[in-house]
Amino acid sequence: MTATVARTGWNRRSLAALLVRVGAFVAFAGIMVYFAATARGFTSTYNLLNVIEQSAILGVLAYGMTVVFIGTGTDVQKGGIDLSVAANAGLCAAVFVTLLGQGYHEVIAVGAALVTGMAVGVLNGLAVVTFRIMPLLGTLAVMNIAAGLELTITENTVVSASSEMLTTLSFGRFLDVPALAWCLILFTLVAFAAVHHTSLGLRLYAVGGHIEAARAAGLNTGAYVYGAYIFSGFCAGLASILIVSRLSASTPGTGLLLLPILAAALLGTVFSRRFVPTIGGTLLSVLFIGYLANGFQLLSISSYWVNGVQGALILLVVALTSFAKPAEGS
Repeated sequence: MTATVARTGWNRRSLAALLVRVGAFVAFAGIMVYFAATARGFTSTYNLLNVIEQSAILGVLAYGMTVVFIGTGTDVQKGGIDLSVAANAGLCAAVFVTLLGQGYHEVIAVGAALVTGMAVGVLNGLAVVTFRIMPLLGTLAVMNIAAGLELTITENTVVSASSEMLTTLSFGRFLDVPALAWCLILFTLVAFAAVHHTSLGLRLYAVGGHIEAARAAGLNTGAYVYGAYIFSGFCAGLASILIVSRLSASTPGTGLLLLPILAAALLGTVFSRRFVPTIGGTLLSVLFIGYLANGFQLLSISSYWVNGVQGALILLVVALTSFAKPAEGS
């Protein structure tokens, strides 16, 4: 009797999971069709590529959050999180433009931005792994440290920057595709290969999904969690360069990117086969959010609605995945 009830519950959850996944793809397709029919110019090649270009920064940052989700627990409600990633990008951008303004070579400025991002990642790992602080609180504290350092470096002002590399990133095109779009495409391929087609990625999933089993297998689980946060910091450093290239400056306010980053990484679990974070799922959710915002803009709908939709998506995804995921041990 008990086995029958458990099997029935599992079947219901499996059906619910299937409906959620199908519903996500249907919603994506439905929104694209709706905007294609109502928003003038939405389906033009220029606009479609423009959205991919605009999504590059969000995509790179969301991949960092996704890897943290993978390495610290595939259950996004109970696993780790990196609330510092957006503020970290702002700090890296401040370091980058400051060094450029002082006459340092682009290579040095880029290296310093990436090292700064990874250093913040190490700080997150120190808080979460070494000091065993709850990830939500630990990364929140690091977020404030990064934001404070950014304001100290820039004195809460917009710091402009220019260089040949930034000009190429801003206006360069290859095969008529913008340079920033290529950055997203290439980084997606690298991240996808590393996470889904290497033993490192497989072990990262093992640590996040079954940490006790991973320990029993001899894996240094703490090192993998550290690595996840360091990769997120690397993504913040890389995104900071894209931010500066797009704005031609470092500007306060990158913390506002946190909500769409969370929305993209969480929504990405719905586009995956087993409700676990994946690079492919995150890419789909980034484009979903990008085309949604673009459609609102073309229809002259206030951008404030986009934030509301992103917040609603976070609540909806967490609720749906909680209901649709099979219970542990079933």
